[in-house]
Amino acid sequence: MEPLRATPFALRIAASAGRSLSSGRALVLLAVLLVRAPAVCAAPPATAPEAPPAAASGSSPAARGGQPGVGSAADSSGAPRANVRTAHPSGKPEKAGKGGKADPAGFAGRSDVRAFIDEMVSAHGFDGAALARVFRAARPQPGVVAAMDRPLLAPPKWYEYAPPLLAPARVDGGAAFLAAHRAALGRAERDYGVPPEVVVAILGVETVYGANTGRHRTFDALATLAFDYPRRATFFRGELEHFLLLTRDLGVDPLQPKGSFAGALGMPQFMPGSYRAYAVDFDADGRIDLWQSADDVIGSVAAYLARHDWQRGQPVLLPATAEGEGGALLLRRVESGGGLSERRALEAWTADGLAVAVPPDLAAEPVGVLALEQRDAEPELFVAGHNFYVITRYNRSRLYAATVAMLAQAIKAADR
Repeated sequence: MEPLRATPFALRIAASAGRSLSSGRALVLLAVLLVRAPAVCAAPPATAPEAPPAAASGSSPAARGGQPGVGSAADSSGAPRANVRTAHPSGKPEKAGKGGKADPAGFAGRSDVRAFIDEMVSAHGFDGAALARVFRAARPQPGVVAAMDRPLLAPPKWYEYAPPLLAPARVDGGAAFLAAHRAALGRAERDYGVPPEVVVAILGVETVYGANTGRHRTFDALATLAFDYPRRATFFRGELEHFLLLTRDLGVDPLQPKGSFAGALGMPQFMPGSYRAYAVDFDADGRIDLWQSADDVIGSVAAYLARHDWQRGQPVLLPATAEGEGGALLLRRVESGGGLSERRALEAWTADGLAVAVPPDLAAEPVGVLALEQRDAEPELFVAGHNFYVITRYNRSRLYAATVAMLAQAIKAADR
């Protein structure tokens, strides 16, 4: 088990909390930030849509319904699972996965890797010898493949998934982060239309406001998935290409960055392709830093959602109920669809027995119906608006998007 450590960012959050919260609550918050909490964002789980949050910051391939995204597959889920150990306990060289033979020089001696290096040289002007040295220093990580293939016996229920992510300490941490970065969050809302609490909630779910950005060496993880994970090799080779281009642009040694086991990076857990496509230099210092620059992180999350058609001023969820015989049929229909319906005109749902208070400025967009399971009661129903589906572009899980929405509400209430 790795020793507990506080990142500079986590300490800044705790310091801010100490100014705005009671001393007892501030100490609780600091303790939470020191714990390696689950990171949910960047690439959503490849095995099932309801797997716990996997990293993202707007887009992780798996998490975002298979679309290249910001997010990443996180090291753990919202209902935390054990960390994946990737180092061989004996210290002996790791064997390569099923995509290639073990090689004493790591990846560098393999023909598929040599072909990739040649492509990077011809397409992007990389130094082939220097890139071969990087691959020679990398080591396959069988634990990463095991984590990607870990079976999900049954999708979690809302009452199992959400409580750790909506705990009071997580809400307090979000309120402290919002207070500490109010100016940047306000500017992001003006520029992109995304409310501050939504941006903060995504960071809270993904990495506990930067306290857990991942411990896997990104190059090792991506190389393993690119060459030893045939099922999604094409996607991860693309992400490895983006990662090498990104580190070259940033002037960073490719062997230095660490992130999730699926290659998600930084506070918002963007996959490398999403980092390059959507991240913004929000502090205007000439460099996009999703590890240490809170402004860049805030602007990038808001920009990602805006690029995926976030609608300014529109709700994410609206509470609803199912009434009469038609409502009972509607509820069964939503439950049989995994807890999230297809999208239809709101009038069609109300004709089927859905009751909802409609805001006067609600956009005329098709909406879905979301059911969130309760332990000893009927599911709670919500109308899922357009912006709910925008959040699923960050992570495709309905539970992830619902958690972000509810954590955002709680953070906003705590900030008053």
